[in-house]
Amino acid sequence: MDGLTPQRIVQELDRYIIGQADAKRGIAVAIRNRYRRQQLTEPMRDEVTPKNVLMIGPTGVGKTEIARRIAKLIDAPFIKVEATKFTEVGYVGRDVESIIRDLMESTVNRIQEQRQRDVQERAEGLATERLIAYLCPSGAPKGAKVAAATARTETSRLKRQRKRVAEQLAAQKIEEQLVEIEVDADEPFAPVVEIDGGMSAEDMQETFHEFVASVSANRRRTRSVTVRDARKILVEQEAEKLIDWEQVVDGAKERVEQAGIVFIDEIDKVANGRSELHGADISREGVQRDLLPIVEGSTVQTRYGAVKTDHILFVAAGAFHHSKPSDLLPELQGRFPLRVELQSLTPAEFERILREPENSLPRQYSALMATEDVHLEFTDDGITEIANSAVAMNDRLENIGARRLTTVVEKVLEQVSFDAPDRTGETLRIDAAYVRSRLGKLMQSDDLAKYIL
Repeated sequence: MDGLTPQRIVQELDRYIIGQADAKRGIAVAIRNRYRRQQLTEPMRDEVTPKNVLMIGPTGVGKTEIARRIAKLIDAPFIKVEATKFTEVGYVGRDVESIIRDLMESTVNRIQEQRQRDVQERAEGLATERLIAYLCPSGAPKGAKVAAATARTETSRLKRQRKRVAEQLAAQKIEEQLVEIEVDADEPFAPVVEIDGGMSAEDMQETFHEFVASVSANRRRTRSVTVRDARKILVEQEAEKLIDWEQVVDGAKERVEQAGIVFIDEIDKVANGRSELHGADISREGVQRDLLPIVEGSTVQTRYGAVKTDHILFVAAGAFHHSKPSDLLPELQGRFPLRVELQSLTPAEFERILREPENSLPRQYSALMATEDVHLEFTDDGITEIANSAVAMNDRLENIGARRLTTVVEKVLEQVSFDAPDRTGETLRIDAAYVRSRLGKLMQSDDLAKYIL
């Protein structure tokens, strides 16, 4: 994070997102302020609150992509939610605190996966040792004299057998052989202890001992599986033993509280003018009231313990076609001090979206077709024609921004994708004439375009 200056953050975003310079600058400053806060001494650090961001702009101009790329860039816990999914407490639906619970859950899973990768090599070694032990059980001698006479011979034989099995496992020569291993029980119901009010102390103690015994008995069971499956099961078991679960939870909690990012989309859908409140609108205002304490900073109870939201960065976004930011509760407006407006995309920017980003649609489809040994060549006039077609469709139908490009490109390459397995080794030019031949009827008929594009 030290090297991620605001200029560097904007440069990284420019690799994937075209235009929207003001939005990139605003989010870059908010992210850099989080790093600056970490450099402060403890008393001042607690006083500095996140500079939450409200992004205003039509659909398909990059609001969600900016937040997603930022979270990936700084490797921060990130969750995207739709404001319309939530309802006021007391109504049927999800409550807003589930945002933090879901963020904590995903972060715990992510850190656990990282720790599993860290211990993977050790876990595989330990799993192999256990697998060899299952495949080469040591036989118990039947008598003391026999054991004394054959101990050295038995030990030598067992070493040779284990060495041979280890070589076979390394060469994967016995992957389909069956072996019995111990696995965790998968009973859907855990044992239950029943304590009656009239039971004596001795009866209660006996019942408790039976309960403990049943739990121990149900925790493990023997299962016959192939060596291939046994290896996977044993690696997972050994990895779990090597991971400190408390460290995973503590690390996840620290990252969520200090670096978490919550992206709330469609915030405009829960904004209504105060004079228009009736019916479902009352619940929408209730969602705002429920969001307020979380955005302000509160403590949310999760299955992993209490999580503080004081320093989580909240990024809200909305088109605000039928409402305006001032229709939000004044208290909620005040908790989003940074406001950035994203502009509708121009035809030139549509064309840049197809040319400049590292993961542009032409590059994606070229890579997909290359797996079938079919090579696509997008000409300059072909890309221009695709961009102009997307702009025209947005003007005639609903304006969905850059998302229209995916629909248009998919329609242009529909036949190529279908015939690709039979066109191995061919090179196809996607020029303006080809694009017009694929979109001709759709561009002329609004009825067809409504349902296909």
